[in-house]
Amino acid sequence: MDLLNGKIKTLYFKYLAAAFGSALITSIYSIVDMAMVGQYHGPDGAAALAVVAPIWNIIYSLGLLMGIGGSVLFSTIRGRAGGQEKRSNEYFTASIIGSVVLALAAWIVIAVFDRQLLTFFGAGEETLSLAREYVRPIKFVVPCFLFTQTLAAYLRNDGHPGLATAGVLAGGIFNIFGDYFFVFTCDMGAFGAGLATAVGSVISILVMLSHFFTKKNTLRLVRPSGLLGKLREISVTGFSTFFIDIAMGILTILFNRQIMACLGTNALSVYGVIVNISTFVQCCAYSVGQASQPIFSTNFGAGNAGRIRRTLQYALATTAFFGIVWTVLCLAAPNAFIHIFMSPTEAVLEIAPGIIRCYGLSFLLLPLNIFSTYYFQSIMKPQAAFIVSISRGLVISGLLILLLPAAAGAGFIWLAMPLTELITAVYVVCAVTRYTKRLPQRKEGAL
Repeated sequence: MDLLNGKIKTLYFKYLAAAFGSALITSIYSIVDMAMVGQYHGPDGAAALAVVAPIWNIIYSLGLLMGIGGSVLFSTIRGRAGGQEKRSNEYFTASIIGSVVLALAAWIVIAVFDRQLLTFFGAGEETLSLAREYVRPIKFVVPCFLFTQTLAAYLRNDGHPGLATAGVLAGGIFNIFGDYFFVFTCDMGAFGAGLATAVGSVISILVMLSHFFTKKNTLRLVRPSGLLGKLREISVTGFSTFFIDIAMGILTILFNRQIMACLGTNALSVYGVIVNISTFVQCCAYSVGQASQPIFSTNFGAGNAGRIRRTLQYALATTAFFGIVWTVLCLAAPNAFIHIFMSPTEAVLEIAPGIIRCYGLSFLLLPLNIFSTYYFQSIMKPQAAFIVSISRGLVISGLLILLLPAAAGAGFIWLAMPLTELITAVYVVCAVTRYTKRLPQRKEGAL
């Protein structure tokens, strides 16, 4: 696929279909696990998987740090005159080395300190044992989840987005059927859901590795010059995408602790459902960012400002579509989500509609805010991406989660994210407008 001269509409929607499929199946991992465990164990099962959610945020964020950070630089270099294939592969190699180091660190922490982690993430007596049962088989394959994110980013930038989707799809399909088989047929409960997810991750990574045996492959492991410098560049470029997932984990911990302190287990089980809905909405936003990032980066390197603006139009329209759809679903059918993810009690059904409708307002602007970090990274404005990630992921959101219950009452905690997304969106709109006007223009490609 010719990112410099191909028709923008065709390129964008082809990449979007691949990225959306990949993001969809990635989110289905946690969604199906939550549904199966919630149906098997009831509200305690849903609450247990809400406690586990930050572990996924940690693993995936580290993969995105190396994958998105490296692939942005990889494509920008490829877009410049002369191609510079060897230099771009130095960044690929550095990303792989960085991924290995981070995977080993995460593997050790999760395998050895799972009890301490889950307790810190908000697990109580009822949820800790179930959460540990779910995590037990996942401990053995932690690096697979991280490398799935890294390789998927490079496959999209190396002209093979369909294989990235196929890899995640293969693992996701196994996970769906494996969940039912292990959880219910084999009567394994939470352990069975974790086992299906672990095996699915291995299948995904094996499918993606087949790229290196195809004619499309231009990725090579080479000796990188200035490895530490390249790792620093990759980390700076990918930090904002990395922090989005880390921030989701931090927010989940804050919510878990505040909810247990102020509202109790039933509210935490509803929040467990919200975490999964939010994960799905975030994945929709990721798909827009991941679809447009290779086009943005390559054309930024070539100075094709017109093609960047045209791609941006399609991306903004897509984020608006996703935001409206998910907000309407939350407002119209909140208890439908509850029935999908657990066997609810009457008490849960009573409190769920108000909670989901209130929190669901944040989904209107969430896709725009997350997409903006991919855009800023692609046009080499990491400081803007950093501001968005830190503001919505920690500073504004964290303050509101802590202060709203104390100042206005426990129920106001559900307004923290809608207010956060609204405040962040004001900055995003201003920054996107400003930086798009300043794009360097050297030549125009076909639109």
